[in-house]
Amino acid sequence: MDTFTLILTAVSLAMDASAVSLAKGMALPRKVLLKYALYLGFAFGFFQALMPCIGYFAGIQFVSLISHIDHWIAFLLLGWIGINMIKEGRETIEKETQIESISFKTIFTLAIATSIDALAAGISFALLNVSLFQAAFWIGIITFLLSFSCVILGKKLGSLFQRYAQYLGGGMLIILGFKILIEHLFIA
Repeated sequence: MDTFTLILTAVSLAMDASAVSLAKGMALPRKVLLKYALYLGFAFGFFQALMPCIGYFAGIQFVSLISHIDHWIAFLLLGWIGINMIKEGRETIEKETQIESISFKTIFTLAIATSIDALAAGISFALLNVSLFQAAFWIGIITFLLSFSCVILGKKLGSLFQRYAQYLGGGMLIILGFKILIEHLFIA
């Protein structure tokens, strides 16, 4: 997987965390906005980088058994993740009331919940022989930057873009799945 595709994958995987960060940013008062932007950005970035590693090591155990259909598995996993992200974006988004802080338990839970799709992507990385270090690096950094920025933007932009972040991320993952499938079927 080339660096550009890896960066697009990282952006796609960061969309769940970005949508949550945007929502939390809308609910936080200005006096704690920067503090929680850093907390959420770090937690989301860390777990988004960790989960593909877990998925990768789980997936590497099966590579020799399924290497002849790996492109189909990557296509199905990325498509499934993308469709789920789009479905989540279609669900009604509840308005949050203003909060004074976010507990560690809530941040931890949100970080894990938003990084489950990165676990599945890690399995795809093992099947496609993607550099785990490079993937985890880009996913963690991009998720941190987007999550941090979305907390700040959430305060300024309101709820306008929250739903569309899920659509964008889901669509990008589906397109990447098709790209991998087409490359393996017609180019390789």
